[in-house]
Amino acid sequence: MAENTSGDTVGSAVPWYSVVFYVIVSSSLIGVMGVSLISPLLPELRAVFGVSDAVVGLFVTAYSIPGIFITPFIGYAADRIGRKWVLVPLLFTFGIAGAGIAFTTNLLVALGLRFLQGIGATALVMLAVTLIGDIYDGNRRDTLVGINGSMIGVGAAFYPLLGGTLATIRWSVPFLFFGVAIPIGVLAVVTLDESTGASDVQLSTYVTRIYAVILSPEALALFAAMFFAVFVYYGAVVTALPLLLSDEFGLTASTIGLILAVAALANAVTSSLYGRISQRRTAPQLISLGFVAFGSGLLLIWRSATTWSIAIALIAFGIGIGLALPSVDMKVITLVSADLRAGMMGVRTSMLRLGQTVGAVGFTFVAETFFVSTVEGYRALMLVAGILVTATGGLLYVLFRN
Repeated sequence: MAENTSGDTVGSAVPWYSVVFYVIVSSSLIGVMGVSLISPLLPELRAVFGVSDAVVGLFVTAYSIPGIFITPFIGYAADRIGRKWVLVPLLFTFGIAGAGIAFTTNLLVALGLRFLQGIGATALVMLAVTLIGDIYDGNRRDTLVGINGSMIGVGAAFYPLLGGTLATIRWSVPFLFFGVAIPIGVLAVVTLDESTGASDVQLSTYVTRIYAVILSPEALALFAAMFFAVFVYYGAVVTALPLLLSDEFGLTASTIGLILAVAALANAVTSSLYGRISQRRTAPQLISLGFVAFGSGLLLIWRSATTWSIAIALIAFGIGIGLALPSVDMKVITLVSADLRAGMMGVRTSMLRLGQTVGAVGFTFVAETFFVSTVEGYRALMLVAGILVTATGGLLYVLFRN
């Protein structure tokens, strides 16, 4: 074991191909499954539950709301009792509640189960990245954060395809697939070291220390970047774009899933190269370039008249996400020592969930309320969001270069 500069105990000698790392990656993959697997189904769920575009967006909102409020507390628990005994119950909750949705057509019951599933999902990716920070150091840590992000991108690419394909059997089958989290939870029980991350830090001291870090300009900027990126992604691409593709082009769930997979694949490839890219540009510069890239993608979607051009536009968006989000994660896990790391990642995840919640409901609400047709509304929102994101990224990059 070795000590890094922040005083964390790390195991840089732990091989990346260990079963522990497979559990870490699997937890991340499950953490991003909850929305991307059912995103192509959103148009079909309107008929299943007899609801409008705005209401069907609640399947994303109900899932993401718990993470806004409880993730920091989960972070404290992970720092206090260890990562293992927080991660395992979350995996079981995710799998049981998610699969349960397959057995109901009652909207309130389904949304209640989505809420419970969202509780299970709150800290999966957060704990995965935290464990990487605990166990690895130096460039290996940067590389594995990139690999983890790449696998998230692969999952985000594969899940829409899988969800759309499974939906051709029956709308409920993709929900049954959420049960895969249960065997991963069993594997986590067997393989994870229960002492990892455990400390005797007291709550009052913990809150005082982490509050001071949260209020620092660097932390506030990172959390704002996380919120803004996820707000646009879940509002424009995950929620609005599938509805636009269904209503304007008449595409099926499986075809929508194929198109959405383009962004996720571009994200996966970019994230897999993050270890190399991060040696050439600073994290703030990469976050800025990421904003420019996915803002440009939104502008291309606005101008696109064919599904092929939309798919091409999603490449730029995916590259942007692959640059921005791993950069935010790397900065967050290095801001504090190990006994605060999960808590900081918890605040980061709260911002992510807030972005999911507001984005999913906001885009559909504005399109339905202020425009003659939702198609027109979604197009206009792509334009406005594209301009704002691209301009913000360009300005920040100029500032960070100086």
